[in-house]
Amino acid sequence: MLVVSSVIGVGIFLTPGGVAEHLPSPLWFCVAWLAGGALSLAGALANAELGAMFPHAGGNYVYLRAAYHPMAGFLVGWLQFFAIFAGTVATLAAGFTLSLESFVELGSGANLALAIVLIWIATAVNAYATRAGAVLNTVTAYVKVAALLALVVLGPILGHDRAAALPLGHGHGVTLEQFGAALSPVVFSYLGWNASVYVAGEIAEPGRNLPRSLFYGLGICTVIYLAINATYVYAVGMDALSGGDHGMPAVATVAGQVLFGERGSGVIAAMMLISIFGSLNANVLVGPRIAYAMAHDGLFFGSAARLSKATGTPWVAVVAQSIVATVLVVVFREFPRVLDYTTFAIVLATIADTSALYVLRRRQPHRERPYRAWGYPIVPMLYILANVAIAFAMMRVRPSECLASIGVLLLGVPVYALLR
Repeated sequence: MLVVSSVIGVGIFLTPGGVAEHLPSPLWFCVAWLAGGALSLAGALANAELGAMFPHAGGNYVYLRAAYHPMAGFLVGWLQFFAIFAGTVATLAAGFTLSLESFVELGSGANLALAIVLIWIATAVNAYATRAGAVLNTVTAYVKVAALLALVVLGPILGHDRAAALPLGHGHGVTLEQFGAALSPVVFSYLGWNASVYVAGEIAEPGRNLPRSLFYGLGICTVIYLAINATYVYAVGMDALSGGDHGMPAVATVAGQVLFGERGSGVIAAMMLISIFGSLNANVLVGPRIAYAMAHDGLFFGSAARLSKATGTPWVAVVAQSIVATVLVVVFREFPRVLDYTTFAIVLATIADTSALYVLRRRQPHRERPYRAWGYPIVPMLYILANVAIAFAMMRVRPSECLASIGVLLLGVPVYALLR
């Protein structure tokens, strides 16, 4: 449920319109969502082996430190903390305000204030106790899965007479560059599939349960994503979905209105609010474990390793991540911009941690591996190459946001030197 709650957040409600704009063909639209699940699975295979080998807090910071050098682990951990998890929290907070507009219209200032308040509500819960954050995560995960399945099952039944006349549209050709750009929001929508590796030190029997959590969680998310996108196409039609009439933020609410009538947009918006908050809470829970692990090794601000005496929660790291997320909300403001900033950082980090699998197979061949990655060495290499292609496509389409992620990464070099 940690994986499911981390993955299913704002993406499936807000990004399909943006994917369809790049891929107006229904075939390639579906292929993109399948490709996102396949890419995530390829990464999960590698991370399952790495996580089972190193069942400690910190995720790929731990793997890269062992495979290459403490600096490599630090730089990826730095990027994870300041761009990926903090950026995801900021993106989800911005997405929450977009969804709330279905109920009440707020000005830009009120939206910004609400996004910040939302971040700090989740921060208060998770800084208080890890168990409190975990309970909230599990409850919201079950609620969102049930709501999405209800939409898939009831939507076509109740909206049979209101579906698009030509749901599949007329189709168009697609270039490789378009496909690569479309994968940016898809990759973001799958973000969180590796959530459990960051709390490996707190999982019972991690050698057995960590790989299972990755595969089962990702499998549930992929099936739901395909079913939900099929429902969107059925409701509004591929031509409308890809034509920009509804824009990226409104696809889910428009589909809800088509399928369920006047109250439909409100029903979908309520589902979105629950889903987004649950995912935001999961990222507030998971992300600080990176700062905690780095601080424990003397490679981050020492106070981030401080634990609550009552609950053992790394509350300082939780607060620090939320401060960064708040800054990102203020700087980027718009949902698509912070999404691309975060997604490019994800691509860089996943390339790095998958490469660590090859290095550790050579350097530590005799280390105990409770799980060995299926398809090695071909599948992980395909995953790396696919992410490299996505990175180049994103640089061409969204250069400023991508350069911002690279700037954050490079900023870690002098910080590492100072901390050492």
